[in-house]
Amino acid sequence: MATAIVEEICDYLQKGRAKNVKKLVEEALEQGVDAKEILNEGLLAGMMIVGGKFKRNEVFVPEVLVAARAMTAGITILEPKLIEVGNEPIGKAVVGTVKGDLHDIGKNLVVMMLKGAGFEIYDLGTDVDADTFIAKAEEVGADVIGMSALLTTTMPNMKDVVDALKERGLREKYIVMVGGAPVNDSFAEQIGADYYTADATSAAEVAKQAVESRKAS
Repeated sequence: MATAIVEEICDYLQKGRAKNVKKLVEEALEQGVDAKEILNEGLLAGMMIVGGKFKRNEVFVPEVLVAARAMTAGITILEPKLIEVGNEPIGKAVVGTVKGDLHDIGKNLVVMMLKGAGFEIYDLGTDVDADTFIAKAEEVGADVIGMSALLTTTMPNMKDVVDALKERGLREKYIVMVGGAPVNDSFAEQIGADYYTADATSAAEVAKQAVESRKAS
């Protein structure tokens, strides 16, 4: 059961009140509340609730972004403590919008939700080519490569990344996830991706399950 101050952090985060979240995280640490409890029961729990509401169309992109800002404010205070206690991320994800595509709102939401699910994120931004995705994944020892495309003309560039992974004998090493307005399950299957998800919250849930089951096997 979360302590009262951690529940308050969770509530303020959902309302997107970054200043309150930051102040309460500082107070909780001063009171000797465990940094992992603040992270898991306060910040991440709040972000997951917002994610669920987003999925059910109860809140929209602006509310998610405001909550994510509040989460970031809290995590900035917590980070040094989490490093001290050796808090391991559940996995590492390299995320970007594919070559030729400059859309980033969907990708940014996925980044927020993955952070909220406990991932260490390497956000490559937009217009990312296959070599860049793979080089970064190899450099950081990623578990997941996540690609976004908002245009039907840039969707084929997702296949380039999968093909390049196969050519280099690296395909089995990574969980490849795709998303974006024109993308669907059958396209994901066609290009050889592991998962397609329709929204940012599902992306975080699927990524978490995929990484956990891979680590368990």
